[in-house]
Amino acid sequence: MMTKEFEERLFSRLPAIVEHFGTPFHIYDEEGIIENGKELKNLFSGVEGFQEFFAVKANPNFEILKIMKKLGFGFDCSSIPELILARKAGALPEEIMFSSNNTSTAEFIEATKNGSCLLNLDDISMINKVPAFPELICFRYNPGERRTGNEIIGNPADSKYGVRHDQIVEAYKMAMKRQAKRFGLHTMICSNQPDYTYMTKTVNMLLEVVEMVSEALGIKFEFINVGGGIGIPYKLDDKPFNMSAFAEEAKILLDQFNQKHGYAPKFFMESGRYMVGPHGVLVTKVINRMSKYKEYVGVDASCISSMMRPAIYYPEGGYHHISVFGKDNGPTERVNVVGSACENNDQFGRDRELPKIVEGDVVIVHDTGAHCYVMASNYNGRLRLQEVMLRSNGNVELIRRAETPEDYFRTMFDFEPKTL
Repeated sequence: MMTKEFEERLFSRLPAIVEHFGTPFHIYDEEGIIENGKELKNLFSGVEGFQEFFAVKANPNFEILKIMKKLGFGFDCSSIPELILARKAGALPEEIMFSSNNTSTAEFIEATKNGSCLLNLDDISMINKVPAFPELICFRYNPGERRTGNEIIGNPADSKYGVRHDQIVEAYKMAMKRQAKRFGLHTMICSNQPDYTYMTKTVNMLLEVVEMVSEALGIKFEFINVGGGIGIPYKLDDKPFNMSAFAEEAKILLDQFNQKHGYAPKFFMESGRYMVGPHGVLVTKVINRMSKYKEYVGVDASCISSMMRPAIYYPEGGYHHISVFGKDNGPTERVNVVGSACENNDQFGRDRELPKIVEGDVVIVHDTGAHCYVMASNYNGRLRLQEVMLRSNGNVELIRRAETPEDYFRTMFDFEPKTL
């Protein structure tokens, strides 16, 4: 759900914003993002060496990355464009965690440019493929059947991510042969997890693996990275993730490790959804009312070109709360809110009890700050929409223009022909 503070800041100005920019658009709340980041830092202030690496995949808009950099956060990257964006935002080598899988040589070369980065290898076979092996190396750990995942990422034993438990000691041994001298350990086995105790158990699991590898090889670990996967309340009755309790219990586990071993690794995490998800909404206008075997409300945005989550995660997930601007009370009706792409899954919400809607109404789709615009597609020739920022000073700024037909055609016609 969008925060009450965001709602108050946005709704007082929404008619003017819609008039000026036109619909559809994603709009993000700079003040809400900043306050959320400050709170995260405060909660983990007692954990020595805490560092948040913003998951760029959640929302790679450059203006979002600039906010994260000002907060003192690093960046979790998994592709060449994400690396370029992070460096363009001013990230130093130690502020970039590069965690890709099925990694190409070109990606390794880019990752090790400009002073390199924190290189997180996803498979033991990648060790000898890194062209310039860094002094500090990290591996993504997959516990297999030792740990359950959740419904989004699934059972770790069925996952394409990470080094197997029976390979993890050998992985660090092989890295040492390539002159690695400093070490980190990473994992991520869940997505949109609402239960903080799951994440606490993940911290404990990582510390147990650190003990195992350290005992086998006589090495110390500079950091553990618990990854991302922290959930947000998409539905009205969802409970928020208890970050305060997680911070307290993570600190206890790290302190216990310190008492036992005389040191504790730094504590990293890679929140994306948690940082920006509730601080963005999709604003779209009703253009059609259609009566079929159900009642349909057609809006001027499409799931395909604006936010794929409702389409690709249906029916188990992908729920986003929907509200109608200016219609908090009064009679309701059960409708499906749909876009215009030629896919039946192009539906923002099915069988939703909403205020009676007419053409011209403005519909708000909540929690689109993460994993929404970035997952959009040009399928069906649909063009991706504009992104707007509600600044802390009250200004409203275009931070990405809408695509045009010329953008869509450019890669078909704007290139030098090559013939074999």
